[in-house]
Amino acid sequence: MKHSLPWTICLVLTSLLGSGVTVANDDSHDSHDKYQRPNLPLRPAHTYSIVARDAATGQLGAAVQSHWFSVGADVIWAQPGVGAVATQSFIEVSYGPLGLAMMEQGNSAEQTLQALLAKDEHQNVRQIGMIDANGNNAVHTGALAINAHCDIVGEDFTVQANLMEKASVCQAMASAFLSSKEDLAGRMMAALQAAQAEGGDIRGKQSAAMLVVEGDKGTPVWKGRVVDLRVEDNVEPISELSRLLHVARTYRKMTEGDDLMTIGKIDEALAAYSAAEAMMPDNHEAIFWHAATLAAVDRVDESLPLFKKAFALHPLWRDLVPRLPASNLLPDDAALISKILAVK
Repeated sequence: MKHSLPWTICLVLTSLLGSGVTVANDDSHDSHDKYQRPNLPLRPAHTYSIVARDAATGQLGAAVQSHWFSVGADVIWAQPGVGAVATQSFIEVSYGPLGLAMMEQGNSAEQTLQALLAKDEHQNVRQIGMIDANGNNAVHTGALAINAHCDIVGEDFTVQANLMEKASVCQAMASAFLSSKEDLAGRMMAALQAAQAEGGDIRGKQSAAMLVVEGDKGTPVWKGRVVDLRVEDNVEPISELSRLLHVARTYRKMTEGDDLMTIGKIDEALAAYSAAEAMMPDNHEAIFWHAATLAAVDRVDESLPLFKKAFALHPLWRDLVPRLPASNLLPDDAALISKILAVK
């Protein structure tokens, strides 16, 4: 099911000028060339997805599952303090980056979506969900989207699906999202799990992805990604995504410990390392760095049982210990290094 799609994004932007929709001013002649996708094939990314906002934290996110390889690469988009987009069905990828660019200029999700649809000659096969940083949201399901399809707009979220076994997928997603008491990532995960429990994609399961960004506009991308996970090809992509989310939270807690150590908040750092260790008791990385931190602040006796456990789980940590003083991660103290390495 392939067709030529001659939709040029620069033409879209030109047409939007004077329409009441704000487009960024830029003196460079090719500022939007990266959005041009001439002769883009009309290709399927049939799926179910959610875009959402956490009103308390301002976080924005999107999550998706499909029987299609690497669905997250094209379908879900988010930018700190700006918004989130899911673009699917017979997909036009540029709804993602161009939608974010327009919302960044102050257009609401509804204004952005309607402006883009108006210039899309194939809008009848698109399915898009958008949400902006103010919680305004919008959804579109084209008349030619493959059944079963559905969409729901709710407070701080939209869910949308096509090529499902049952149209009740969207209601299941909405109910799960609204009833969950977790953070934004956890609530979106609940929505994906509910969709699959309701039957999900009629073709089956293959890939899944989740993206969550901070709510502060202008936050650099490298600081603003709270969750950025993809399962590209897996027989149980949602289960694997859920596992990865837990791992990501563990490592985020470890990073919190590192950041606290950097500013000298030792006790808080050790608490963060302990929390990470509790989240994944057999993760020898968390155990080792917890031990190394204790040893570095002269709490050696507390560190030794942790070193013992780390060495048992991954013997090569023992080889790393003598290298750490050169990087100022342990004191340059031969007696201390010997005491750690003597642990059996």
